[in-house]
Amino acid sequence: MRDNLKHYINGEWVESTGSQTMEVMNPATEEVMGHISAGTKEDLDKAVKAARSAFPSFAQTSREYRIELLEKIADEYTKRKDELIEVMTEELGAPLKVSENVHFMMGYSHFKQAAEELRNFSFSEKREKSTIMKEPIGVSGLITPWNFPTNQTSTKIASAFAAGSTVVLKPAEITPYAAMILAEIFEAAGLPKGVFNLVNGTGQEVGNAISSHPDIDFVSYTGSGIAGSKVMENAAKDIKKVALELGGKSPLIVLDDADIKEAAGIAVSNITMNTGQVCTAATRVLVPKNMKASFEAEMKEQVAQLAVGDPQQDNQIGPLVAKKQQDRVQSYIQKGIDEGATVLAGGTGNPEGVSKGYFAKPTVFTDVSNDMTIAQEEIFGPVTTIITYESLDDAIEIANDTVYGLAGYVAGKDPEALRKAATGIRAGQITVNAAPSDYSAPFGGFKQSGIGREWGDFGIEEYLEPKAIMGMPE
Repeated sequence: MRDNLKHYINGEWVESTGSQTMEVMNPATEEVMGHISAGTKEDLDKAVKAARSAFPSFAQTSREYRIELLEKIADEYTKRKDELIEVMTEELGAPLKVSENVHFMMGYSHFKQAAEELRNFSFSEKREKSTIMKEPIGVSGLITPWNFPTNQTSTKIASAFAAGSTVVLKPAEITPYAAMILAEIFEAAGLPKGVFNLVNGTGQEVGNAISSHPDIDFVSYTGSGIAGSKVMENAAKDIKKVALELGGKSPLIVLDDADIKEAAGIAVSNITMNTGQVCTAATRVLVPKNMKASFEAEMKEQVAQLAVGDPQQDNQIGPLVAKKQQDRVQSYIQKGIDEGATVLAGGTGNPEGVSKGYFAKPTVFTDVSNDMTIAQEEIFGPVTTIITYESLDDAIEIANDTVYGLAGYVAGKDPEALRKAATGIRAGQITVNAAPSDYSAPFGGFKQSGIGREWGDFGIEEYLEPKAIMGMPE
């Protein structure tokens, strides 16, 4: 049982001012795996006070100091590898290989990338008649989601530390333990007291308190659009800077010269990775009409080969994170059926041979039009849709016919067509032919997918304020 009822404030694990606790469930077993404290506004006030007190000295630390600090954090992070993998598999339900190759590695990569960016990052520049300086923004309130317990926390924290800003973190209450291990990692790396603080609790209590707190200078939030709107509303009361990374309904445009097996593999990987609980998942697969039958056959064959089950075993797909999420995904699958889409693979109910855990069948819908609910709303599960198009211009129009713009994907061979599709999709990050991630590249969305950018130097910029000085003495 992983009971940890304390918050990490000013370099120490301290008791909550409240008495309420929250259960943390293992989604594969449906059993309680531990308890955390339901933090209070008073707990948050203490954390903010500590971060505010630590800010002046941390903001003045040198570039070299912060590079060394981030490198030490990365080293300490690797020492906790086995424990991080274990806890993420337990709290999130991610298969062990996913916990290792995706979650663990993404967290590690952000600390290493932030250190690398700092080596050549410019905190000041001379213009014609002025000097532009970039100064740490101050106390940063971070609200992170449950689907990436290390990636989303690490990219925000690494950027804040690189900039010289102090942090108050509220991790998702249903996957809190990886973040609590991070607190121990920072302590082992020698992070000064008060620079990092962690308060567990609900979004209603702690999340709202962060976004409305007068002594927090900047809020970085990742999660749903509804909650993102509430963050903006709260922050607007004292004109607080906000960065939001929200939802997506990303398109995968399959060109008419694409290798069907490879393109279907890209589509299937987008619903298997993290059980489809990925904001960038390509859940609208756009294929030429004349490719429909052959593409469907390949998708059906590949989905049939997927291993679904216990994340502690050698399976590709684990459970959804919670009963609420399972109910949501099942309701969307039923909605697709009700709206007249054809179930090519999967459907409602549990996968074959699975009787316990919050699972869903990997599901592929075809005969889908882009105005259907399953083509417009984020499902956040192992569900995708196949939509046909007449021409590349038609495909780009369909791809952009959504309120979201977080990511996009293109598969094919002709360089001109690939370039046209990649530049035509209005989204923050486009992947061509399963290209690898680049942690130096900006990550964030257009339209209702968010405001601001994370990763690399763009992420560091979010935690800085530019100051122009005219007449600076030489």
